[in-house]
Amino acid sequence: MLIMSQINHIRDLRQCGYRISEIAKKVGADHKTIRKYLDKDNFSPAPPAHSQKPSILDPYKPKIQQYLAQDKKHWYKQHHTARRIFQRLTEEEQYPGSYSVVQRYVKTLRKNAVEKSSLELVWEPGTAQVDFGEADFEENGRTVRLKYLTVSFPYSNDGYSQVFGGETAECVCQGLQDIFTYIGGVPPLLIFDNATGVGHRVRDVIYESKLFGQFRAHCQFRVRYCNPAAGYEKGNVERKVGYTRANLFVPVPKFNDRETYNRQLLAAHQIKAVEPHYKKGEQIQVLFSADKAALQPLPLKPFNVCRYEWLKADGYGKICLEGKHYYSTRPENAHKKVLVGIRANRIDILNDGGRVVVEHQRVYGDKRSDISDYSTTLATLLNNAGAWFNSGFRQEVPDLLRDYLDAQPKPVLRNCLRMMQELAGQYGVKAAISAMELTVRNGSVNICDASVLAARITGYGINTPPEQGPSLYVYDDLFLKGGSADDDTKNACGA
Repeated sequence: MLIMSQINHIRDLRQCGYRISEIAKKVGADHKTIRKYLDKDNFSPAPPAHSQKPSILDPYKPKIQQYLAQDKKHWYKQHHTARRIFQRLTEEEQYPGSYSVVQRYVKTLRKNAVEKSSLELVWEPGTAQVDFGEADFEENGRTVRLKYLTVSFPYSNDGYSQVFGGETAECVCQGLQDIFTYIGGVPPLLIFDNATGVGHRVRDVIYESKLFGQFRAHCQFRVRYCNPAAGYEKGNVERKVGYTRANLFVPVPKFNDRETYNRQLLAAHQIKAVEPHYKKGEQIQVLFSADKAALQPLPLKPFNVCRYEWLKADGYGKICLEGKHYYSTRPENAHKKVLVGIRANRIDILNDGGRVVVEHQRVYGDKRSDISDYSTTLATLLNNAGAWFNSGFRQEVPDLLRDYLDAQPKPVLRNCLRMMQELAGQYGVKAAISAMELTVRNGSVNICDASVLAARITGYGINTPPEQGPSLYVYDDLFLKGGSADDDTKNACGA
């Protein structure tokens, strides 16, 4: 079985026009294996990596770059020569290597600097650049600083953004998938910054996260990572990030549901799309039609943007992500391994059968967080009703219901908790709590009334008026006045 880097190499060669026999010869695999991986539609990518021997100069390269950067501030006749750099490295940094190694590296840096100063990049239709920005948003009444993924098309200068809590591979894949779906295709080539959460390049070796590798193979697009300190390679998306913040995020946007806001944000590109291109003169939306024509078709099946991991729960049945974000599972999972689905905006807690039993909104940031779903503690409270007064679930219920339960003896309290657990299993914990509160207010706390109320809450809403039935006034006239039913019916219908 081939590893993911070999599989992606096979697919890249195929896209470059190589025949199966040529690919088999290059990869060292038989024809059946090559055809097998070309026919499949779900792979984890890894571009071919060319190993290089480490240089004795590697630890000193940042210092050399620093010397040359400082030279730009001074008169050109007082710039460092390669010989002077070698002398300083030897005297100040105890560099043990030869002068020729330093000379070759300095020559390469200066040659690249000259080439960059006169390089104007040309972008083909369909090529996209990807980067993150950050801005403040008012989410659920609280001001938070969030990240936003931006995908721009340099040919047309059109672009799209999606807001997330972080810059993880889950956020990148979810944002890309939503944008691809909206525009109706997949860009054949994506340009990424070398510091994104999906991958990076060290010399000629590219490292990608597993989830992004799977997503890339699923959608069948190629990627290119910018060279370090070469922001001009994705200058279009960097300008688009600034434009989006200045024009779409001022004043500070307010929303309660991030996913709903993201759907609205996709259509916001139309504000810029009607403007003329800054250089070509044509409308951006007209130029974008060429971008769309170059897109690859969407995959037949949507990609499940989720990273699954087995994590060990602590003594409270909570799992920890990123060393600081805690999420509750179930009390019975204490000290056990739990299957966790990690998504861009949500954390799923699954049972051994793969069914989601608990959902949490994903938390980002450097501060510790502790997220609990107290509905999962009902089973524990049934076995220890005395823990009710110090439970987190008690803090979640309305005051009226809390006061009622506080006043009950243990047998009655246990019976009420059992009722809530039964209702929560059938109608959800929110409906169960609301139904129990209404039974307390009505003075009739029993499972029959609570079940009817919970069904009403989840089905129609407790305050929804009954539907107006058919009018029976025709029959009132018939019985009160007498006469033919056919005649009255005709009269009522205007016949």
